[in-house]
Amino acid sequence: MNMTKELLRYFRHKQKDHASETLFDTQCPFCSVQCAMQLVEERVVGRNCYKVIPKDNPTSNGRLCIKGLHAHQHALHTERLQFPLLKRNGRFVRVSWEEALSFIQINFKNIQKEFGNDAIGVYGGGSLTNEEAYLLGKFARVALKTKYIDYNGRYCMSAAAAAMNATFGLDRGLTNKLSEIPHARCIILAGTNVAECQPTIMPYFHQAKKNGTFFIVIDPRETATCGLADLHIKIKPGTDVAFVNGMLKVIFAEGYVDEQFVKERTEGYDELKKHIEQIQLDEMAEMTGIAPEVIQFAARQYATAPTGMIFTARGVEQQTNGYMTVRNFLNLALVTGKIGKIGCGCGAITGQGNGQGGREHGQKADQLPGYRSIENPEHRKYIASVWRVPEEELPRKGVSAYEMIQKIDEGEIKGLFVMGSNPVVSSPNARFVKRALKKLQCLVVVDLFLSETAELADLVLPTSSYLEDEGTMTNLEGRVTWRPASRKRPGEVKHDWEILCEIARVLGKGDYFRFSSAEEIFHELRVASRGGLADYYGITYERLRNERVYWPCPSPDHPGTARLFEQSFAYPDGKARLAVVDNEYQKEQTTEQYPIYVTTGRVLSHYLSGTQTRRSPALASRQIEAFMEIHPNTAKKYKIENNALVKLETKRGYAIVRSKYSYKIREDTVFVPFHWSGFQNINQITDDELDPYCKMPGFKRCAARIIPVVDLERN
Repeated sequence: MNMTKELLRYFRHKQKDHASETLFDTQCPFCSVQCAMQLVEERVVGRNCYKVIPKDNPTSNGRLCIKGLHAHQHALHTERLQFPLLKRNGRFVRVSWEEALSFIQINFKNIQKEFGNDAIGVYGGGSLTNEEAYLLGKFARVALKTKYIDYNGRYCMSAAAAAMNATFGLDRGLTNKLSEIPHARCIILAGTNVAECQPTIMPYFHQAKKNGTFFIVIDPRETATCGLADLHIKIKPGTDVAFVNGMLKVIFAEGYVDEQFVKERTEGYDELKKHIEQIQLDEMAEMTGIAPEVIQFAARQYATAPTGMIFTARGVEQQTNGYMTVRNFLNLALVTGKIGKIGCGCGAITGQGNGQGGREHGQKADQLPGYRSIENPEHRKYIASVWRVPEEELPRKGVSAYEMIQKIDEGEIKGLFVMGSNPVVSSPNARFVKRALKKLQCLVVVDLFLSETAELADLVLPTSSYLEDEGTMTNLEGRVTWRPASRKRPGEVKHDWEILCEIARVLGKGDYFRFSSAEEIFHELRVASRGGLADYYGITYERLRNERVYWPCPSPDHPGTARLFEQSFAYPDGKARLAVVDNEYQKEQTTEQYPIYVTTGRVLSHYLSGTQTRRSPALASRQIEAFMEIHPNTAKKYKIENNALVKLETKRGYAIVRSKYSYKIREDTVFVPFHWSGFQNINQITDDELDPYCKMPGFKRCAARIIPVVDLERN
């Protein structure tokens, strides 16, 4: 009888709890696919329980990966910052927002009064919404009047963005819809591990495989994506330019050039042809480590296919010649006429959630909203009119993200405002970055957690998560998406855009930042982008609540532009630019002292610097530490046991990780993921040489030596 009463009481209690079930519609905060989902929060037996339900959308068609399914765990984590923290006597103490804002007002004004407006730098993030990315750019140039603003997207797509701008006159992640992938009869995946980095779009590639598509995968490792490969090019890191030049040699020599397309729609063909005629295929084979007949086979497969697409990612872009490497892949598409048609196009598979939108509207050092140039007089005049400031008061272009760190080290930048980024972990030569940031007179960080960068700050401000912060994002296709967010913010947390408006107010610029919602900011963004290359004017929240719209979209009745370059390219003459790309080795080569190449990348369960995913128990438990993937033959040579701790050392520093034997990697190369901090942070050893065109650091190749930790302990 007592048991029956207890059961009845339990079920009544459970029914009461279920009546309080709450649903939150949102999007995954991680990669550039921006999958839609719904978080269900309910009370069960006196405690909150959560489950995630995928929602249909035209990009991922209702799919979610393991990261999306567990994203809420970091947003609900007990380590979430809930109040402003000010460092006093080396320790953080809770302060009010009034105290925090007063601290910024006093310190930023004092620094600028003594050293000038440019003594304050702004460092943004590729996960900010379009509204917040736009407002951050405006904040830097109107509220602070500084030229120094850039963002961590510089480390993501800058090589591809610069290459597409130079080639086509316009940069968008993909030139075609993802749904066109199954129509391509040959697909090149260069330096991209889609299966682990953007797994929810893999079905497009699987469908292409079923349709008979020939896949060429270029990667020094045999990744999960290589399961698609009909031809895996296990290339020597950093030699992709030479491989493509070899393919072009075959295409020119064997008559596979689309002469009509090249004549009507490109410039620079004669110069490229003359350059390719001087190239020797055997030399390309020696440089890349790929046999001449394999280069020939790859070239013929791509060139003779009726349709084809090329996708690049960080593997080829995060190189000190990444810009020219991407330009050469674009040469490949242009000389064969494989662009601007269904199943024919190219693109860079963006890593960050809003890496695309983040750079379109003002976070990059040289850009104004709508992909306008900050050095173009007409562009400056237009944006100044939208912002209601004199054109001459707009700063000129600044420098790239890593160059800002160098400016800090040199003493030119005295204060730094960081929003949505963790440069201490994500930057190359991370020990130098940490030392430089310690030199600042004032460091203010806005974040969800006390990240490795926030730990160095003088003031940390708590911001809202994806569950709480409404806004728009632009995915890898160039689709603008609306992210609803209705969950209550914890503690005294504010949205990024609210924080910017509040700081602008205490700096005396509040009249330029009178916004009460993300939608109000988006309306101004639409006007600011109007007539620019990235034209969002025809996109409204009302539309986005019902559809996802491709930019450019110049008017409310415009359907959006799903496929670019069907009739012409974005240059005034409508023609794309072919480029001569030399076979230049990167500066850092292996030596007797540093005989092994190190390359870096992601694993499925983690994201970027790991600030969020390492706080998700379900994700952190899947990969609890960093590792070094090494070929057993190489391990034998350097006396490395499997699952042993090893020290990887370059001239910049060292990292300690655990070895992992793999026959799927070249014998001259080891691979380490970059999601961990402390002594496991592989970016403590990565190359900080910058691409001369786009200022991308050389993350993906550095020369190192391997020392077993047991040898260190013995000594």
